[in-house]
Amino acid sequence: MNLSSCNISQYESFPLVQLCVYIPVFLLGVLLNTLALWVFCCKLGKWTETRVYMVNLAVADCLLLFTLPLKTLFQFHHLRVSSWCLVLEGGYFINRLMSIAIITLMAADRFLAIKYPLKAKVLRSPLKAGFASGFLWIVIICVTALIKRLEDRGQDEFCFEKSSAKPSVITLCAVIVGFLIPLLIVSYCSIQVIAELTRKKDENCEREKLIRKAVYIVSANMAVFIICFLPLYLGHLLRFVMDSISSNCSAIQRVNNFVHLASVLANTNCCLDAIFYYFVNKEFKEASPKLVKSKSEANEEADIQLPCVAH
Repeated sequence: MNLSSCNISQYESFPLVQLCVYIPVFLLGVLLNTLALWVFCCKLGKWTETRVYMVNLAVADCLLLFTLPLKTLFQFHHLRVSSWCLVLEGGYFINRLMSIAIITLMAADRFLAIKYPLKAKVLRSPLKAGFASGFLWIVIICVTALIKRLEDRGQDEFCFEKSSAKPSVITLCAVIVGFLIPLLIVSYCSIQVIAELTRKKDENCEREKLIRKAVYIVSANMAVFIICFLPLYLGHLLRFVMDSISSNCSAIQRVNNFVHLASVLANTNCCLDAIFYYFVNKEFKEASPKLVKSKSEANEEADIQLPCVAH
């Protein structure tokens, strides 16, 4: 098949779908994430590792939300690739990748605090969490900027659209490094945390209830992460495979449509992150003393805190 003969584009009603979904997502997401930032930065006292990660996650989610109106506008008017388009695309992908990276860091931090509480006292601190978050911002921004600069995009292509049927190695690397590896880390850490929590027995009914809530919350966090992001990155992977084997244009077009719809689902994660901020902290904080006690000596356990399970 002549790859140059394919002209892949979004289906006509997609901008309308985006508009219907993104209006409530944008309004609710900005409200909740702004409120979360205000609480985390102005109303709480001592900084913790989880608080540092949550602030970074809220910032990434807010910045991603602010790109959605322009993204919808660009696709609604079928705007061509330009400098502004590349800047907007870069900001959009930077903040999505940062959200995934922070969720991964939080899952690993949660795992470390529960599984290895004594080592966690040395390895975890708000300052180290800040350095880790800052390092991620720098790496993701630099890599994305370099990719956008080196990307071979024709002036006749549309913004936020892969119009050609040529396989993109950059897309494959983004799927592997940007999602599949974080997915493995989040899944492994969450499963280990759930196993550790369910292994605990407590005669105190209230404590047992709190531990069960913590299990439900970790499970829900992992499920939301998978449901929101897995369809999108599987779609990107399938698109890469179909481009590589020179599938017919109509098949590639169907996969392209699926990717666009999956991206809408992925972007709703900005709201779901904020919703989790408000109901997980208390349960995990109250359940943590029992978990820590079973993992360390009594004279070493008093100051170990378990991070909240929100993502």
